Amino acid sequence: MKYRKWNIAPPAPEAEAVLREAGYSRLLSSVLSARGIASGAEAAQVLSLEQTPGLSPFLMRDMDKAVARIRRAIDAGETVAVFGDYDADGVTSTVLLRDYLLRQGVPCLRYIPSRLKDGYGLSREPIQTLHEQGVTLLITVDCGITGNEEVAYANSLGMDVVITDHHECKETLPEAVAVVDPHRPDCPYPFKHLAGCGVALKLVMALGGEDRAAGLFERYCTLAALGTIADVMRMEGENRTIVARGLDALPRTEFVGVHALLKETGLWGKPVNSIQAGFILSPRINAAGRMGRADLAAELLEASDPARAEELARAVCEQNKERQMVEQAICADAENRIAQLPPEERGALVLSSESWHQGVIGIVASRLSEKYARPSFLIFLKDGMGKGSCRSYGGANLFEALEESSDLLEGFGGHALAAGFTIRQENIPAFRQRMNAWVRRAFGGAAPVSCLEADAEIGSTDQLTLEEAESLRLLEPYGRGNLRPVFVLSNAAAESLQPAGQGRHLKFRLTKDRARFDAIFFSVTAEQCGILPGMQVDAAFYLQPNVYRGFKTLQLQLLDIRPAMAPSPREAEDLDLVRRLLAGDALAPLEAARLDTSRPQFTACWKALCRLLPRERTDSLPLLRAIAAGTGGEEPFLRTVFALRVFQERGLVSLEVGEGDLLLSLNGRREKVDLEQCPYVAAVRAALGQSED
Repeated sequence: MKYRKWNIAPPAPEAEAVLREAGYSRLLSSVLSARGIASGAEAAQVLSLEQTPGLSPFLMRDMDKAVARIRRAIDAGETVAVFGDYDADGVTSTVLLRDYLLRQGVPCLRYIPSRLKDGYGLSREPIQTLHEQGVTLLITVDCGITGNEEVAYANSLGMDVVITDHHECKETLPEAVAVVDPHRPDCPYPFKHLAGCGVALKLVMALGGEDRAAGLFERYCTLAALGTIADVMRMEGENRTIVARGLDALPRTEFVGVHALLKETGLWGKPVNSIQAGFILSPRINAAGRMGRADLAAELLEASDPARAEELARAVCEQNKERQMVEQAICADAENRIAQLPPEERGALVLSSESWHQGVIGIVASRLSEKYARPSFLIFLKDGMGKGSCRSYGGANLFEALEESSDLLEGFGGHALAAGFTIRQENIPAFRQRMNAWVRRAFGGAAPVSCLEADAEIGSTDQLTLEEAESLRLLEPYGRGNLRPVFVLSNAAAESLQPAGQGRHLKFRLTKDRARFDAIFFSVTAEQCGILPGMQVDAAFYLQPNVYRGFKTLQLQLLDIRPAMAPSPREAEDLDLVRRLLAGDALAPLEAARLDTSRPQFTACWKALCRLLPRERTDSLPLLRAIAAGTGGEEPFLRTVFALRVFQERGLVSLEVGEGDLLLSLNGRREKVDLEQCPYVAAVRAALGQSED
């Protein structure tokens, strides 16, 4: 199992029936009802998409000041610089705003700091350089909200600064001409979840005026969509409109570099959804910044010559391959370090190294948080100073945690779920203690466990059709706050499984109710999976159409698979029979014959039990099946359940049964025990004796 716990949303049959009457498919109705949608009107509102974001940009605090100062620069022909961040959000924001200003005839420079040389956000040296190049107005995108000292330095040089950002604010804002950030405590803008490129887009629409807003949105929505997806923003409200319209506009965008990237990744001429954008396009833009070459990605998006754009697209994709190799090496090293941590230091994973690549530790932290179900803090060390990236788990607010430990940090910034910080090497042990204490408080003293959240359990395999899967497209675009639907198929048979993709993935054939389904489990081997052909399993999956040689079929993309947690009809019958025996009910002769366990079977069950004995509470059915598999003979599952109850009655084992789980332990009795004296065995023998009469 990849996840320790599966949370399957309870069905809402009444709401589902209402949605079905409103014309929605069975699967879509089950997902919507599980997410609290109870009427056709609510569904229409949630699924509808505006043509352009409907909120006025001027609802943002200081937007009027920003527009006034930038328009003055445009009119006066001032030299302007756009100062961005090195991730995909920052790069797309920079290209978006600079393109607009250049088209207004403004001499406009761009500066994207090197992740490896400059670090995150504003810093004095590039500000000085831009000042020497004649810049009189500096506009930040996707950064700057915590750059109080740097803005003061720019002001001292006679340079005006306009801040546009979307990160969390500290108590004191920079003394800029304008500070545009929906997270400002005094900002009345209703939608707080725009990415940096979303804020830049709203700025451009404000600069263009109401008459030009729709046309400007059409030009820049693709860049904003890629940045919003890459920054994992909540996929609701205006973000939903930006991403949906931006992906729809991909084929006709005027940005030649985007076309080149689509061709290089094999997506040209194909419809691109949010999943493909998130796993194929955005990571390649991000990779350039992670490897210290953010300017390469910006140059690609700004390219006007198709041949040059194709060359840059190849270079960006090569950067992504290099990033993947570096990431794998850091991940393996981090996992080895985690295995050596004492238990009290495993609540928050705080790890540091001088050998790691500074640009890649953030994505590794994200993978570790997902794998180990806890917040992760990875720190790159150089000359006694650490640059850290952290990722949350379970909704714990990282920004608040970093604020609580600000006395140990040289600086920090970011979001509740992802942030960066700078720390002196000697402060890391104290920081590790502080973060582990924070995790204990955040999770109420209990260790966080990995949880899979599923929208619905499939009641009938008739629901699993291509038509039903296609109906889920109405939920697009997917993202945080509007996750791709996850379904569970319980008590299916793993008919077959085989390696795929040079042994990196697993293909399954699952059957239930005479229906067969092909499934793929990415990045999992047979050994890691632990499922054998013939086992009854529960499968959690996405539904996706699979096109092969022109034929479209339905495929289950597995997120997890486990031994079935609910009894099959035959197992339920066996468990009921043992319950009736223990309750003292009279057994029919044929029932007693099924329970008649020979001494060799008792012995085999005892040996299997000792071999597989769990040290902690475990799921009951998988354990019972595993013990039964080691006993052989007739009725292995039934007689295993019966034998355990006999062992318990004779004082050989302690057996605690909970809701779906159990705890088994040996009692350590050394004297011989006569199993034939167990009243349960005697009841079976008596029933058999009645049969012989």
